[in-house]
Amino acid sequence: MSPEEWTYLVVLLISIPIGFLFKKAGPGLKRWGAAAVGLGLTLFTCGPHTLHSLITILGTWALIQAQPCSCHALALAWTFSYLLFFRALSLLGLPTPTPFTNAVQLLLTLKLVSLASEVQDLHLAQRKEMASGFSKGPTLGLLPDVPSLMETLSYSYCYVGIMTGPFFRYRTYLDWLEQPFPEAVPSLRPLLRRAWPAPLFGLLFLLSSHLFPLEAVREDAFYARPLPARLFYMIPVFFAFRMRFYVAWIAAECGCIAAGFGAYPVAAKARAGGGPTLQCPPPSSPEKAASLEYDFETIRNIDCYSTDFCVRVRDGMRYWNMTVQWWLAQYIYKSAPARSYVLRSAWTMLLSAYWHGLHPGYYLSFLTIPLCLAAEGRLESALRWRLSPRGQKAWDWVHWFLKMRAYDYMCMGFVLLSTGDTLRYWSSIYFCVHFVALACLGLGLALGGGSPSRRKTAVQSSGLAPEKLREE
Repeated sequence: MSPEEWTYLVVLLISIPIGFLFKKAGPGLKRWGAAAVGLGLTLFTCGPHTLHSLITILGTWALIQAQPCSCHALALAWTFSYLLFFRALSLLGLPTPTPFTNAVQLLLTLKLVSLASEVQDLHLAQRKEMASGFSKGPTLGLLPDVPSLMETLSYSYCYVGIMTGPFFRYRTYLDWLEQPFPEAVPSLRPLLRRAWPAPLFGLLFLLSSHLFPLEAVREDAFYARPLPARLFYMIPVFFAFRMRFYVAWIAAECGCIAAGFGAYPVAAKARAGGGPTLQCPPPSSPEKAASLEYDFETIRNIDCYSTDFCVRVRDGMRYWNMTVQWWLAQYIYKSAPARSYVLRSAWTMLLSAYWHGLHPGYYLSFLTIPLCLAAEGRLESALRWRLSPRGQKAWDWVHWFLKMRAYDYMCMGFVLLSTGDTLRYWSSIYFCVHFVALACLGLGLALGGGSPSRRKTAVQSSGLAPEKLREE
């Protein structure tokens, strides 16, 4: 592990006991205490580069105040433009920010765009209410008022997820501050239940990264190995990559659980990133609060089992970095300048790659995903329904195997970063995933396979159960 990785781990572990301290505190102490801890961590790890986050916050707040009815698009343009300036600092002869500054800036970008969208929703709801002439009751997920500058700063610098996620909306943050009877929300048992696999994942990460170091792929000697060895190597590299993020995100979730952050009654049917999907009245007494069953789905960032064992490429995306996936779906995919599922996905992956950084490997990897999505969608809709139940099970196993190899392949671009290193490795295994995906896409088209949206329409007309439709 590098010194930076040790620093991330220490920050994550420290957040757990801090969470227990804040859990039962009042709204004021939670707001300003959590912000003070987050700002302290930012100053300690980023130093003077903390100025970048402050500029981004002030710029977004100014846009919200100036144009509340259209601040979402303006905030998205502002924060993503600042990311470009932020990453071009070395080219401009300015001091290069630390990796910790980059991590803070990434999460802050998501939070500020989401905040602007929430303010815009509030403004539009108020205008609609004024036009109709009558007042509605509280709307699910709507803010009570526009946050002040200090409230925006407290949300932005809240220590929860400040470097590693999970992403959370301002509404989720407010619900934590105003949580009724926080002592009734269980923390220790859910934390232990969530944390138990992390030590195993950590050991597997150390073992796999030691036995199969990434740096070996950059050496000339690697390409003298036989083709099966080169093909195999991407499997343990992606395995180590997954284990590393599993540990980080589980630890980050445990910090939230310790503080009771993102806890909602199970009846609210909360979604990762988005929060509750059903209105659930707050408990009126400690006894009623203690009788409720709670979950932490709102801040759930990884579903390890489903990531590894789901069948399709599109499902693998859904279970990985779940709060960020919700953000991308809500603020990028839905407003994409296209109607096709594949083209919308390509637009989303392009902006996701840009959000991650300017390294060409990100773009080579992320823009391979739409090809895989198109290939699996066309071929599945053309062939799978024709098979017997046993044939469909065999199909799913083959599909799962190809899905994992596709992610192994794309991971190499994500970790090698440069165009030269990525294309050198991919060419050494003859761009196999690209060619297999193209072959599957061509076969699916030849057999009359439909797009994912058409497939969904066909599924609905076939009368499948509502649970299956929701899964689709």
